[in-house]
Amino acid sequence: MDKTEDKRHFHRVLYTTEATLEGSGISMPCRVVDISLKGCLLHFDAPWSAPSEDSLFTLTLTLSDNVHIRMVLSVSHVIDREVGFKCEHIDIDSISELRRLVELNLGDSMLLERDLLALSGLDNA
Repeated sequence: MDKTEDKRHFHRVLYTTEATLEGSGISMPCRVVDISLKGCLLHFDAPWSAPSEDSLFTLTLTLSDNVHIRMVLSVSHVIDREVGFKCEHIDIDSISELRRLVELNLGDSMLLERDLLALSGLDNA
């Protein structure tokens, strides 16, 4: 792990899957490139052209027939067809599923605990 990776407050997990982003009256299919407790990176089929940078979007990620993760997101950065989003809100059921997903992909519960402390603002970093 390099020093840049170590300074991150949130560990991103590579989890490529199809998802749907909705907001500002539109629904866009997308592909999740990576996801963390604080946001995600999404890939779109066409270059990003959102109506407003202040807009909020809802990402729906389906893990199984009964399990969904829904996050309310704001745009963080745009590079052509890949857009980084910051999580503005996530419900308790979705964060539980996302936590499980991150924990399984990190393979280290100590890293997940560090992420949760950073998310809560209780860390001293």
